[in-house]
Amino acid sequence: MSKRSDIINISSIANAKYGLVYSEILGWIDLGHAAGTDIINILKQFDTGENSPDPRYTITYSQSMSKYGRRFGVGAHARWSIKKGRSQESKYSIILAIMMRTALRFENLQASFPFSWATDSGFSAEDLVSDLLGFYRVTRPMNYFSHLRIVSQQDALRRWDHYGAIGNYKNKLFRPLLFPDPSLHKKAKPFYGLLPSFMTSITPYNSFNNDIVSIITDSGIHLNLGVIPTKELS
Repeated sequence: MSKRSDIINISSIANAKYGLVYSEILGWIDLGHAAGTDIINILKQFDTGENSPDPRYTITYSQSMSKYGRRFGVGAHARWSIKKGRSQESKYSIILAIMMRTALRFENLQASFPFSWATDSGFSAEDLVSDLLGFYRVTRPMNYFSHLRIVSQQDALRRWDHYGAIGNYKNKLFRPLLFPDPSLHKKAKPFYGLLPSFMTSITPYNSFNNDIVSIITDSGIHLNLGVIPTKELS
């Protein structure tokens, strides 16, 4: 759940592992979602699988949230069986598909009862597009922030104060939800923008009618309750 106090100075953006900034191209960006740690982890699973002697291997991808000092957590996960022999581009395509499908389920989980009582994060305006940015930062490395027209902290705060908390604006698409500068457009409303071309170069895998990818579970849910170990519900 992003807060006004999460908005950081753009001078800190290069090494920030968390925080919130506003981009004229992508809208609000959650730097935690955009870090790409999840993508790095799943790529390691692919490397391990491709180097194993087995003809198939399993990859697991998950997204989670926690509250109350990590005493309570919930998440969504998926497990896919992969046929050995994937090219790098094939890996990226599969990873993009599993990330997008799981992210949508996770956001839907956060938006559902009873989790919606504790957070407004479900499908918050910044979440999905930040996930996508994290994917591309790992698979197509470059200095993305220099191309995304990040505004100053003062300008970002002005947007927050004008439009209100971004958790109130729901975005169920992997597209930017843009918030025009209120000093220039006093009656403007948020609207959907288009992804830049450098964030559309990889197509999510969708050939599930062959034996390259077999879905073991695509809708897993896990809970963490205090000192009780994480339990998978499905």
